[in-house]
Amino acid sequence: MRHFVVLATLAATVLGVLSVTALYSATNNSIRGFDAASAAAEIKWEEAARAIPESARVRRVMERLSGQAHLAGTPQSKETAEYLEAQLREFGLEAHLEQYEAMLPQPKSRLLEMTVNGKKFTAKLAEPTIDADKNSADPGMVPSFNAYSGDGDVSAPLVYVNYGVPADYETLAAKGIDVKGKIVIARYGGSWRGIKPKVAAEHGAVGCLIYSDPKDDGYYQGDVFPKGAFRPPDGVQRGSVMDMVLYPGDPLSPGWASEPGSKRLTIPEASTLMKIPVMPISYADAQPLLENLDGPVAPEAWRGALPFTYHMGPGTGIVHLKLEMDNSTRPLYDVIATIKGSEFPDQWILFGNHHDAWVHGADDPLSGVSAQLETARSLAQLTRQGWKPKRTIMMAFWDGEEYGLIGSTEFMEKHADELNQKLVTYINSDSSGNGRISAGGSHTLETFVKEILRDIKDVDSDKSLLDAAVAPRATPRRNASPSAAPPGEFHLSPLGSGSDYTPFLQHLGIASLSMGFEGEGGNGIYHSNYDDFYWYSHFSDKDFTHGPALARVTATAVLRLADAPLLPFEFGRLAASINTYLDEIEKLPSQKTKTDLTAVRAELKKFQKTSTDLEKAWSTANAKLSSANPQKLAAINQILFQSERKLTLDPGLPGRPWFRHRIYAPGMYTGYAVKTLPGIREAVELNKPQEAAEQSKQVIQVLATLSGQLEQAAKLLGAL
Repeated sequence: MRHFVVLATLAATVLGVLSVTALYSATNNSIRGFDAASAAAEIKWEEAARAIPESARVRRVMERLSGQAHLAGTPQSKETAEYLEAQLREFGLEAHLEQYEAMLPQPKSRLLEMTVNGKKFTAKLAEPTIDADKNSADPGMVPSFNAYSGDGDVSAPLVYVNYGVPADYETLAAKGIDVKGKIVIARYGGSWRGIKPKVAAEHGAVGCLIYSDPKDDGYYQGDVFPKGAFRPPDGVQRGSVMDMVLYPGDPLSPGWASEPGSKRLTIPEASTLMKIPVMPISYADAQPLLENLDGPVAPEAWRGALPFTYHMGPGTGIVHLKLEMDNSTRPLYDVIATIKGSEFPDQWILFGNHHDAWVHGADDPLSGVSAQLETARSLAQLTRQGWKPKRTIMMAFWDGEEYGLIGSTEFMEKHADELNQKLVTYINSDSSGNGRISAGGSHTLETFVKEILRDIKDVDSDKSLLDAAVAPRATPRRNASPSAAPPGEFHLSPLGSGSDYTPFLQHLGIASLSMGFEGEGGNGIYHSNYDDFYWYSHFSDKDFTHGPALARVTATAVLRLADAPLLPFEFGRLAASINTYLDEIEKLPSQKTKTDLTAVRAELKKFQKTSTDLEKAWSTANAKLSSANPQKLAAINQILFQSERKLTLDPGLPGRPWFRHRIYAPGMYTGYAVKTLPGIREAVELNKPQEAAEQSKQVIQVLATLSGQLEQAAKLLGAL
């Protein structure tokens, strides 16, 4: 009885929403990779899938999983994984846990104090309970800390280093301030947190404090929690400070999967661990430290919103920082669900989101997890209605992302050979909120993403998601990328690092996407004890409409990739983007010696012609895909999805061979933020003309190899 009730309810739901979704279906638009006959069936299944996600289910999953802290390596994280596995099995999907292990530090002892003229201030290092928010009293939360900090017991004068990036140390040096032998205090922002202690140690500092200034995410931006969305005085941003620009994953098993019994480096051998103690603190704890600094008045750009004059230091006070970490190896649990392909089971589409959190994690990551679970339920319901994907679909809920992309990286390392042969595309989601859709990824998938957003309705307007995404903003975004698409245009953002696409894109060269709703209400509880259901349901996706919307987007993406007779890669946007990145490098103000990019541009021009020729062959073939020989199509698709691999090269980037992609990488001193054409760009920025010339040759090499791949695909398409 229940089976028939579900189907009847689904049918009624589908009929109820068709009048809406049809306006944004592909009925009157072509779908790349489908001819008219195959598109008709695809549209039917997509509309059915988009009718399934429910706000109530998204809300229920988030409330259930955010009810307890579930840091990776704890029993609660395993409980979260087992719950997700059980849900997937209940949907009717094949699902299993894959266990890994890693060095997952937790703090054993923490002390921060400052003595000024015989008077001692001791930092609270605690996030107090908020009466309105019951989860803030959870006794299971781990204290605030920075994972992969060094141990230490140091006493030294304090120096304020602004955001703690290399340029800030140049400003300090110009003022005659040396941080050698000092403890530095940096504010969050400007770069990824792991860059701050890295640069501090390079300049001889013996300790590093990182605080959240209210100008960046506190009362300067808006009302603080619980009245508003922004960080309260005692809120602390936890986070990893692993040197992930060298390699992500377990620091003690670089290049191989860390499983029970596998070999491991010693802690001194691990290059991604910080050598000095690092501690995150609130702005309430930072205020007494900063207001007791002397020295030059900080430049205007360095000044935050605390109620005193910002000085660079040092002062008469001595800061005592004591930190001891428990660097135990702890278990991790990835959850993997599979729908086997009916025609091409050895071509895989993989969709992932992490399930571990620093504390409760309603926003990060459960806003993405709850939407992904609805995607899984939608696809499972379609299989019960008779849908059979041509390609195998895998859905992963990763563990250990917050520590350093560990669950996804260990999975990649274990299955690297098979993934290299079979994985078509990796789709990522992470935290998601309200507002506009945000998407980044391989430029070969830009046309694919535009078509998906064209065909799905925005929940906040009568527009499509695409039209809403490119509409002019009433208020410019804070910290918007200088290369962001202008109003009226849609471009995928290039990916750097900071989420689980990294091992697939940057190491293996798998074409990847990362999608979510960007959030518009501020996120001042990021990585704090207050990232819980109360905050999310009051200040983010309050009606739980955007979670189902994300499920509709990802379900549509997975369906199209799984079922397309011809995989929807397009190379013109890649060529145009690389041309833009070359223009940017030539305009860099740091160029003391002009880098000659003539040969790179000549090879890019050849690649542009090859991509144009492929597109002509594609257009001719696209009209007759249903009658094409399946074996010939399979051969063409194999070439197409292997194309991104051709943009990788061994050895990898200078100083960090793990990063093999020659078009996208996180910056050596940006951490999350992308550097495009990273080998050339960073060599130019560091005024290394010989290295820039060598990296230019490598870009020429990968473009030539990719051109050969596309010529082969065009030839086979012509033979259809």
